[in-house]
Amino acid sequence: MTVFLPRTAVLTGGLAVAAALALSACGAAPDDKSTTADGKSAATATSAADFGGLDALVKAAKKEGTLHAIALPRDWANYGALIDGFKKKYGIKIEVENPDGSSQDEINAVTSRKGQDRAPDVLDLGSSFALSAAQQGLLAPYKVTAFADIPEGQKDAQGRWFNDYGGYISIGCDAKKVKECPKTFKDLLKPEYKGQVALNGNPTKSGSAFGGVYAASLANGGSFDDIQPGLDFFAKLKKNGNYTPVESTPATVEKGETPISIDWDYLNAGYADEFKSKGVDWTVTVPSDGKFSQYYSQAINKDAPHPAAARLWQEYLYSAEGQNLWLKGYARPALMTAMQTAGTLDKTAAAKLPAVSGTPSFPTEAQQAKAKTVLAQGWGKAVSG
Repeated sequence: MTVFLPRTAVLTGGLAVAAALALSACGAAPDDKSTTADGKSAATATSAADFGGLDALVKAAKKEGTLHAIALPRDWANYGALIDGFKKKYGIKIEVENPDGSSQDEINAVTSRKGQDRAPDVLDLGSSFALSAAQQGLLAPYKVTAFADIPEGQKDAQGRWFNDYGGYISIGCDAKKVKECPKTFKDLLKPEYKGQVALNGNPTKSGSAFGGVYAASLANGGSFDDIQPGLDFFAKLKKNGNYTPVESTPATVEKGETPISIDWDYLNAGYADEFKSKGVDWTVTVPSDGKFSQYYSQAINKDAPHPAAARLWQEYLYSAEGQNLWLKGYARPALMTAMQTAGTLDKTAAAKLPAVSGTPSFPTEAQQAKAKTVLAQGWGKAVSG
C-alpha cells in the first residue's frame, strides 16, 4: 500500500488560539482511575502487556468512562460505525470535538490545552503531521497488540504514531450534472468544466487537498521531490475558470455546488453510496495520470486526560473488527495484508474498493516537508484573483 495524508490536515501555520483558552478549564493529571492496584499507570504504559494485560486496560478505561477525540467526522472512512462499535463494546462515552477540523487543529488543541481535562486523548493525523507532532514531543509511545503486523515504514519505531487507513486521490463527479465526467487530471482542464472543479479544503491545511496537488504534480511531470507542477496545474485551472475555491463537502456535493471533487477515493466512494437515495449519480475514478496514495496515522496525546481509554481505543482500531469497519468505509486498513494472511479480512468489503492498478509509492518525510514549504509560499498566489 501507501503512505497516506490527512483529512483536513493542516500543513503549515496555525490557528490563533484565544488567551482565554489557555486560562480556562484548568485540568488535572490522570487520577487513580488510570492506575492499577499495584501502581502501574496507564499514562506511561507502552503496551497493554506493560499495564498488566488487555483486561486490566479495559477495567481502567471503563473507570475513566470517557474518551476525548477530535476531528473525526462520522461520514469519514466509516468513523461513525467505529465510534458506535467502541461504545457498544466497552460502554465508554466518546466525545468528538470539532468533527470537521484539520490535523493542525488537533495539534493546536494538544498544545494549547496541555494539562487540561478537556484536552484530546487521541489523534488521527495526516502522516506528515504525525511526524511533526512526534518531533515536538507531543505523543505517547504505545505499541498496540498488532504492532508487529503494521508494515515497516508505516509506524514509528517507538510507537508514537502508526498508520491506520489510507486511500488514493480520486476524481468524484456528479454524472447527472456533468455531461461527461473527467477521468484524468488532463481532462480537468477542458473548458466544459468551468467553475466545477473543487478540492476538499486548502492544501496548506488539508491533507486530502495536499494529496490532490501532489497527484496533479505527478500527472504533470513532477515527482515527490517536485510538487511545483501541481501548483502550476491549479494556477492554470484557476486562470481558465475551472477551479472553484468552494471546499467540497457532502453538503456542497448534494447541492450541486461542487460537481467535480478531487478527494480521497474512500470519501468519494462513500458519497456514491450516500447519495444514491438522493438522486445524485456520483462516480469515482482514480486518475491514471496522477496516482497518489497516502495513509493517516493514529497517535495518543502524551498528556491524555484519559490515558487508559486512549490506549484501549487504539487496541480497538487495530483489532480485526476495527480494521474491517474502516474497510467497509472504502478505506484500505494498515493491517490489510496481515488480515488477508490470517483470514480475518472482510472479502466482500475489500472487493468493493475502487479499482487501482500498479504498486503505490509514497513521499518521504523530507519530501513532504519540502512540498509543504513550496505550498505555503505559493498556493495563495496560484489561486488568487
